[in-house]
Amino acid sequence: MLLRLPTSLSEARECLAEGAVPIGGATLLWATFQRDGFPELAMSLRDLPEANVLGPQTVGGAVVLNRIDDRVPDVLHLAAGTVGTGAVRRAATVGGNLAGSMLRCLLPAALALNAQATVLESDGVHETDLAEVTAKRPVLLSLRWRAPLASTYRKLPSQAGGPPPLVVASALHADDGTGVRLRVAVRDGYDVLFGVTAADADAEQALHALHGTALGDLPAAAWEAVRPQIIGLLGACGHL
Repeated sequence: MLLRLPTSLSEARECLAEGAVPIGGATLLWATFQRDGFPELAMSLRDLPEANVLGPQTVGGAVVLNRIDDRVPDVLHLAAGTVGTGAVRRAATVGGNLAGSMLRCLLPAALALNAQATVLESDGVHETDLAEVTAKRPVLLSLRWRAPLASTYRKLPSQAGGPPPLVVASALHADDGTGVRLRVAVRDGYDVLFGVTAADADAEQALHALHGTALGDLPAAAWEAVRPQIIGLLGACGHL
């Protein structure tokens, strides 16, 4: 297998046009390669500047999870810190987690941040939403979002070999001229549900409104995790 390490967007596009298979840490691909054979040509974005940004409102697709620290909002920092083991987090990338993983541990956090994606295809660079990233699995260059007022994240304990643990991610955003919005995403099994509502009223009203979104399909056990997180987030920001 020949591994290409492009240092510019034009070079990365050429690699894709030549049929290069995108890999990051290959934590999700290695077993497949061993079973089905290694591709002739692969590509890593670890030397591409556009894929390695990290700051309060952006993270690159090639950033490994253990690099994600308090420079980003709490919801994303906490989410990255719960993925796999330390060895996995030193190799796994943001792009691989969102576009390559069935669990997509970072997706609830990205949804809570209302993140938008920049992706690379053979015909150029495009802006898109998270739905396209998870459905089409393009090469993720970066995520960008507006800094939230506050955010938080929780992954519940789970048994080894059991179903994926429940994840709750939430963030408060100041909307231009429309007050404060609460965005909540929950991973229940392999499904990720999302809801948004005004957060200018008290927590009970916000929770009632969230029941009218897609989150209303969550089982009662999941709401037992959602409820205290929302109350705590709104209370910390003085909205109770």
